[in-house]
Amino acid sequence: MDNDKIQVDILGLSPTPAPGGGGYALILKEIGGDRRLPIIIGSFEAQHIALELEGIKPPRPLTHDLIKNIIEILGFSISHVYINELRDGTFFAKIKLDVASVDEIDSRPSDAIALALKFAVPIYVNEDVMNEVAFIPDKEGDEEGAEDELFKQPETGMQAEETVDPYTRKMGKLQTDLKTAIDSEDYEKAASIRDEIKKLELSR
Repeated sequence: MDNDKIQVDILGLSPTPAPGGGGYALILKEIGGDRRLPIIIGSFEAQHIALELEGIKPPRPLTHDLIKNIIEILGFSISHVYINELRDGTFFAKIKLDVASVDEIDSRPSDAIALALKFAVPIYVNEDVMNEVAFIPDKEGDEEGAEDELFKQPETGMQAEETVDPYTRKMGKLQTDLKTAIDSEDYEKAASIRDEIKKLELSR
């Protein structure tokens, strides 16, 4: 891999105000380093990424599931994705298939990252982009631990009713509501419930 490509991993995803409507901040973390790269993406793309991170399988294929199926049916796979440019405040990305005869495919970063998760392949960022907009958090330790736990589901277990504390009871209900929303393909409601779960986890 070229020296100007920095491998990153997904550190967190959270709702944030964005011009023209709600958006989500996708935080990428440099592997082997401390830099964070925030990218604002739409709620639709954020829902797809969040479902994949949480290991939730919708009852029917979503857009990125369909793209993955088509790529595989054609006999190809993805080797990596690459956020290669920042121009006028907009990030650009490339998707690289595992065949030399096919050029890199232009993509939005959110779509590229969603497919990287589907294919379990590396995510890279151009070094110049990292140098321009990445940041190093002021506080280490607690912040990283909290963000690493962002998508982990709480283990409520099978406890007797009288031993279940309010946090566990509420979390269990939210998890049940989340599954119901996913099964009924109400992804807007599912996103709202995930936000409630995150707030509950952070308040404990």
